[in-house]
Amino acid sequence: MIIIDMKLATLFFSLLTLFAATYSAKGQTEARTRPTEWNNLVYGGRFMDLFQPMPKMGELTRDTWGADNVLPRYINNGIENRQWSYWGGNIKLGEDGKYHFYVCGWLESSPKGHNTWPNSIVFHAVSDNSFGPFVVKDTIGKGHNPEIFRLKDGRYVLYVIDGYYISNGCNGPWTYGKFEFLNRDRKIIEGLSNLTFAQREDGSYLMICRGGGQWFSKTGLTAYNQVTEKRAYPNIKGRFEDPVLWRDNIQYNLIVNDWLGRTAFYLRSKDGVKWKVESGEAYMPGVARHEDGSVEGWFKFERLKIFQDALGRAQQANFAVIDVEKKFDLGSDIHSSKNISIPLTVGRLITLLDKDQISADTKTIKLKIVAEKGFNPQTDIDMNSLQFGVPEDVNYGKGCKVLKSEKAGKDLVVTFSGNGKAFPEDEFAGKMIGKTTAGKLLFGYARLPWVNYMEPILSARMPVITPNDNGFDLKVEVQNFGQVTSQRAKIQIWYTKDGNELQVGTGEVSKLKPFEKTTVKLVCSSLFDKGVEYNFTVLINPDTNPSSTLLGKMIVVK
Repeated sequence: MIIIDMKLATLFFSLLTLFAATYSAKGQTEARTRPTEWNNLVYGGRFMDLFQPMPKMGELTRDTWGADNVLPRYINNGIENRQWSYWGGNIKLGEDGKYHFYVCGWLESSPKGHNTWPNSIVFHAVSDNSFGPFVVKDTIGKGHNPEIFRLKDGRYVLYVIDGYYISNGCNGPWTYGKFEFLNRDRKIIEGLSNLTFAQREDGSYLMICRGGGQWFSKTGLTAYNQVTEKRAYPNIKGRFEDPVLWRDNIQYNLIVNDWLGRTAFYLRSKDGVKWKVESGEAYMPGVARHEDGSVEGWFKFERLKIFQDALGRAQQANFAVIDVEKKFDLGSDIHSSKNISIPLTVGRLITLLDKDQISADTKTIKLKIVAEKGFNPQTDIDMNSLQFGVPEDVNYGKGCKVLKSEKAGKDLVVTFSGNGKAFPEDEFAGKMIGKTTAGKLLFGYARLPWVNYMEPILSARMPVITPNDNGFDLKVEVQNFGQVTSQRAKIQIWYTKDGNELQVGTGEVSKLKPFEKTTVKLVCSSLFDKGVEYNFTVLINPDTNPSSTLLGKMIVVK
């Protein structure tokens, strides 16, 4: 399997090097140093390994628009034609059994070419399958970067930059509206565009904005509240955009694209607030492969959206792609953009049977691999290839190995040897990697039974401070954005003066139901100087790691 992986890696990086050599001198890409340790990843250790060859759809043809690097191709893949330049969009399986694609675009003949995108039109296209070809059924209205999601009450919300459309059904009619955003004394990270959404178990919604800030809404339509100050993305140099968020049966998933370096990153989370970055590329130029191994060399892969199965698992990727640098796509020329569909290897259903926390002393680990339509774990697995354990260990081939397996009805229970390594305290899932008897990639994630996946998410605003006869009164608003009721919590207010951190006051936050808020009232005797700006820190549950922290500046006495 490692040999196959290295061949693919060589192909991808050869393409990337070619593109960089051609365009970096013009300032359209920037070289990124690939971490040396990534060379040790096994096949299946990075999200990009999940991309499968695109299916045959009609005949390969050169009789279409595009530079030589994207010819020949299957024009029936996704959506394209000579009249319109398409961009962005995602797919929903409708109640009518049709696949509904909500995509934006503009006339290819527009004098400004690709730079017409601010005047995009949102199209509703339909197909009998998720790969295409999609045929435009009607138009919905103006808008760019659409992403559709469904509310708990069954209505469809179609997000576009600066607004949304809403309908009772996937066929419309659609009504335009505006979201309400409450940043709650936090700096909005890089503005509110390119939003992406995931429904939580209780029907509420998590949203991540372009800059990586995390927001919560009780219904998906009511106000979105910012709860974090730091972006969810990797702490590295990067020009990030195009986040795509989804929740499956195990965890929250996030992919974000470094558009200048043209490499994307994959992250996981149990709650949508604290994120773990997995090693390796999530995608990059070169992932659009045909079954014969040839590659469609699209210059840009952007606006990734994920088509999910009934359990939320990623089964297909849709990209906006363009054959040349955007500024070279002019009106009425041979260049344009489209949306393509690429199948993904779907993660298998696996369950960790051990209830006790896995430690360095754990001798054996039992994992159940569930049978599904088209997959028989008792006959379809190369048992010698399997490994299980901490995701990053498994990604580098350092997981636990198989000792034995036994049938359990149609399922299979596999016993792995402990490898003398405990799961980190901040890890919430185990990972399995292997291959099928046909040599195909096999993988899956399992929840850890000892982890609490439903926890309160307490978040404070900056204190409101008013003078009294003996000092100052403080009021702090605290809200619970989790899906379960919180327990009583400690709160501390600190400020910085002359380089020293001083505690203003402490208090207690009462129990709060999901999305319930309260005001904590404190009294402090500290004296604040008139006209001086102070740095304040609000801590909830300061003894935990990590605590909920808010930083801000304020002039108390003006």
